[in-house]
Amino acid sequence: MLEERMGDCWSRTKDQFDNLEKHTQWGIEFVEKYTKFVKERSEIETNYAKQIRNLSKKYQPKKNSKEEEESKYTFCRAFLTTLNELNDYAGQHEVISEDLTSHIITELTRYLQELKTERKSHFHDGRKAQQHIESSWKQLEASKKRFERECKEAERAQQYFEKMDADINVTKADVEKARQQAQMRHQMANDSKSEYAAYLQKFNQEQNEHYYTVIPNIFQKLQDMEEKRIERISVCMKKFADVDRQVLPIVGKCLDGMTNAAESIEPKADSKQVVESFKSGFEPPGDVEFEDYGQAMKRTVSETSLSNTKESKEKPGGKTKGKLWPFIKNKNKSPKQHKEPLSHRLNDFMASKPKMHCLRSLRRGITLNSHVRNLIEGSVPEDFSHLPPEQRRKKLQGKIDELSKDIQKEMDQRDALTKMKDVYIKNPQMGDPASVDPRLTEIGQNIEKLQSEVQKFEGWLAEVEERMPSKSDSQRKSGLYETQNSTTVSNNCAQDRESPDGSYTEEQNSEVQVKAQPIPTPTTTTEFDDEFDDEEVLPTIGTCKALYPFEGHNEGTISVAEGELLYVIEEDKGDGWTRVRRNEDEEGYVPTSYVEVFLETNAKGQW
Repeated sequence: MLEERMGDCWSRTKDQFDNLEKHTQWGIEFVEKYTKFVKERSEIETNYAKQIRNLSKKYQPKKNSKEEEESKYTFCRAFLTTLNELNDYAGQHEVISEDLTSHIITELTRYLQELKTERKSHFHDGRKAQQHIESSWKQLEASKKRFERECKEAERAQQYFEKMDADINVTKADVEKARQQAQMRHQMANDSKSEYAAYLQKFNQEQNEHYYTVIPNIFQKLQDMEEKRIERISVCMKKFADVDRQVLPIVGKCLDGMTNAAESIEPKADSKQVVESFKSGFEPPGDVEFEDYGQAMKRTVSETSLSNTKESKEKPGGKTKGKLWPFIKNKNKSPKQHKEPLSHRLNDFMASKPKMHCLRSLRRGITLNSHVRNLIEGSVPEDFSHLPPEQRRKKLQGKIDELSKDIQKEMDQRDALTKMKDVYIKNPQMGDPASVDPRLTEIGQNIEKLQSEVQKFEGWLAEVEERMPSKSDSQRKSGLYETQNSTTVSNNCAQDRESPDGSYTEEQNSEVQVKAQPIPTPTTTTEFDDEFDDEEVLPTIGTCKALYPFEGHNEGTISVAEGELLYVIEEDKGDGWTRVRRNEDEEGYVPTSYVEVFLETNAKGQW
């Protein structure tokens, strides 16, 4: 059979041709469906990465004082690391989405167009071959019918001739005419036979070529096209899995980073940080004395003791010099307590009115003073006087460090402008030296203002450190509590700190009268190095590449083109300009943001 001779080829009859057309169309639809599936997966990865990034951004610490305080704790730093790793984790999902789009979706979309075009071409050739064989068949059928008709006409003409020849009444001329008609019909039948035979031979040859050559070739091409389609689907499915597999190592590193961040949490260190953060600098209050209500047990004291007792009673009624912080040192008084006879202390203990709730009164005084100050000023005091001593000292020190950094930055800018001015003086063609004077004046004023601020905060810091008890004082006082009656000392301290109305007060001019110690002002030299001499060429400390074009209209600048390579002879000193050289004669300043600088390793420490 024909189908057995064609083997595994798709070559079949006409109905199979139609079935193959349907099958290949279904294959194209499958590719479109798989492409849509990958596209939706890519969109899911993109949306997931976006949501993860938004989540990480949402919980990123804000730039305020509270977040800076939280960054001191290991668990807060671990959470920040987790957010950063989560952000990188989201980036890997973006990589998955990009790879799916570029390696699968784009490739399949382009392949679908090629597949449709190839399929259309093959089936067009197949339909053309079918139409050709059908046309040959129609010609064969027409020649066959014509041959059959001519044969019948020749037979009827022969019968008519024989009938006329047998009839004696028919003239010889009629008989001859009938004979010629019969011969003509026989000739036409023979011609039709020859034509039919030729068409038949031609059709058989074309049919043989159609079913054994043309159609098998077309079907073979369709079969190859289908196998390539299936192979392409296989490759895309493999890439679909490889895209995820390629990011697994980086995802694993992100997860390892989260794990390491969690393992870096130190509970004891965080608990110690709580102590450092909230340590107030207050000394604990003394012991509360015993209140004896038994009149019968009241001891008899001497006249001297009674007089001392009266004096101690009258003293709180006079001018009270209340302090906000308990147990602070007064610079006008010696830190040592006056040594009194033990009998005097016992008399004070027995006769003076007890002052209880020392810590409660302290808290009330702090709260009242803080509220009043905040209501008057409307914000946190500049000297941080609303804070306990230890916290106030930390805040003041941090403010001083911040101002010192600002001063250093301004001084760096002044040094850079001073060097530029010196260059202009020695090389007038590069620029006008007077053009930098306004900026130097402004920077000098800023430095003076910042230095005055530093002196002010230094004064407040000195006051706080003077008032805060040292470790030696604490040890001395602790020894005193062990040897003497702690209740008496506590009572005296409570009397000194508490105002008549039971709240703690603060001297109005205690901070204003403190004279700030002058701090050494950083001096800047006006002398310049020999590198600015005209006779000596500045050495190169690296190279740079221009990221953007710069025209350099101002004096002292140099024009550069995008992508141009130059030599760096002086890096940015904080003023935003870098000094470069094109050759031995052309050098000048360019904006630092316009170039990418590559400094030499051994030259970084020279400038």
